[in-house]
Amino acid sequence: MWLATRNAKKGVELARILGVSFHVRTIGELDALAPGKPPFEVVEDQPTFAGNARKKACETAAYCRALGIDTRDLVLADDSGLCVDALNGAPGILSARYAGDDATDRDRIDKLLRELTGVPPQSRGARFVCSLCLVHVASEPQSPEFEHEAEVRGVILEDARGTGGFGYDPVFAPAREELATLDHGPPSEGDEPWPRSFAELDTAVKDHIGHRGRALAALCEHLNSAYPSARAHQQE
Repeated sequence: MWLATRNAKKGVELARILGVSFHVRTIGELDALAPGKPPFEVVEDQPTFAGNARKKACETAAYCRALGIDTRDLVLADDSGLCVDALNGAPGILSARYAGDDATDRDRIDKLLRELTGVPPQSRGARFVCSLCLVHVASEPQSPEFEHEAEVRGVILEDARGTGGFGYDPVFAPAREELATLDHGPPSEGDEPWPRSFAELDTAVKDHIGHRGRALAALCEHLNSAYPSARAHQQE
């Protein structure tokens, strides 16, 4: 399975959630198969997360096929972002480019916090969104085999906390009700201080309630149904 991303941290997260069913690779590995050519990139110019995910998956599948990649392979693309209520949904589909093309995660977080200066805690609601699209390399013209969008609600903290995760994770704290689906339920009033950012949560918790984890759970259900051999391998 080829992941249509050059974000190494995102690739690790996706591979962790997908497990051993597939050999997961990123498009960064395609560069070695096309020496002399500029790095493959897809222009994310669609108005929605779903549209960008579909475009990335389809164009990546076509590029893989042109390079002679095994036509049994799959391409998975996601478009994810943070939508803040007080900013009318921004940064939204521009989350990765919110502070400029060459900005770091810290740059984007700093800009977000500046934009929310003076906004009280009760008005700092937000949601992380993840849209997935799965396409066969052999599909021509490219048409999605699977599409799904998931989200997690929460709030934007007033300062960054934690060292885990990536992107806006240090300033996003999931709502307590989002944790109700965990086996042990949400933290009680006597437990550790709340809210806690995604960058402070255990990866297993984040995988379970996070936008990307929820979207990938739906993908895994599809893969287990469509590719029983992969399911058998996963169970081993």
